[in-house]
Amino acid sequence: MQEYLDFAARHPLLTMVWLGLASAVVYTFIIARLSKVKVVPAQEAVMLINKQNAAVVDIRSAEEFRKGHIAGAVNVPNAQLKANNLNLIEKYKDKPLVLVCESGMTTGGAGRLLSKAGFAQVHTLRGGMTDWRSQNLPVTKR
Repeated sequence: MQEYLDFAARHPLLTMVWLGLASAVVYTFIIARLSKVKVVPAQEAVMLINKQNAAVVDIRSAEEFRKGHIAGAVNVPNAQLKANNLNLIEKYKDKPLVLVCESGMTTGGAGRLLSKAGFAQVHTLRGGMTDWRSQNLPVTKR
């Protein structure tokens, strides 16, 4: 234990950086566990869609949506969600929702927003459309 204290005394900046990173990891882990929004892999999203009739909400831009999306997905760009324009998905409040973006990075914020708006079961697709395509799951342009 004395070696750790000596190291911290000799390298305060390095110690502060390490403590900051460790705190960030713990914070991220705790927030993910306590969040109402669940991150699901592609296979679990397929199960939600097929077994529980989950609605798929694609939050990418209309242009990206036209290039290819999950069959049956509703396109509500993230900007509309942030503007609280939820008219297109209001009817899905009591159904499970699967949020999709390109890489899975922007759906977390949108999921929290929808959860606060009263949507009961919000899920985000881990890895987004990139992961969906990499697993050779169906994509449509209609």
